[in-house]
Amino acid sequence: MKTVKIIITFLVILTVVFFGTGLIIKESSYSTKITINKPLEETFKMFNDTETITKWNPEYTSIEVVDNKSGITGSVYNIMVKHNEETVIVKEKVLAYVKNEKVTLLFDREGVAERDDYTFTSDGLTTVITLNASFQAKSYILGCVLPYFESNFKAIDEQALTNFKNFAEKSSF
Repeated sequence: MKTVKIIITFLVILTVVFFGTGLIIKESSYSTKITINKPLEETFKMFNDTETITKWNPEYTSIEVVDNKSGITGSVYNIMVKHNEETVIVKEKVLAYVKNEKVTLLFDREGVAERDDYTFTSDGLTTVITLNASFQAKSYILGCVLPYFESNFKAIDEQALTNFKNFAEKSSF
């Protein structure tokens, strides 16, 4: 009987922690950076070229322009993403675009809003891309789960940046 009480107490504590997570943590965020052995202007242009993104981001199968604004800020795209043999559409909106300095993107995924703020700096020969990412769940239950997957999201973004580095350093633009 004592063992059953311990197990029930443990399960109650886990349940309270799980559901408390959604009440306490409203947004998760992380940062990562990578150095590209290319000049700033060339790196920035490659990074923002919608024609080549599917070459360095294997989950992206295609990009459809929904609304192309002249200054790029405000442009909207539908990105076909293949993940675990399933293809989903992710909506992307460009929130900020400052040539050779910064790109801020808002992704509307199934149940999650993700904001990626990329900044580009250079020492003349190399370019450093810094990503500050944050995400929020659109539902309470997803908000309880999402913080536990922050390291997975960071690993995916780090892999995408590594893929871009490999692509950029092998390509000329």
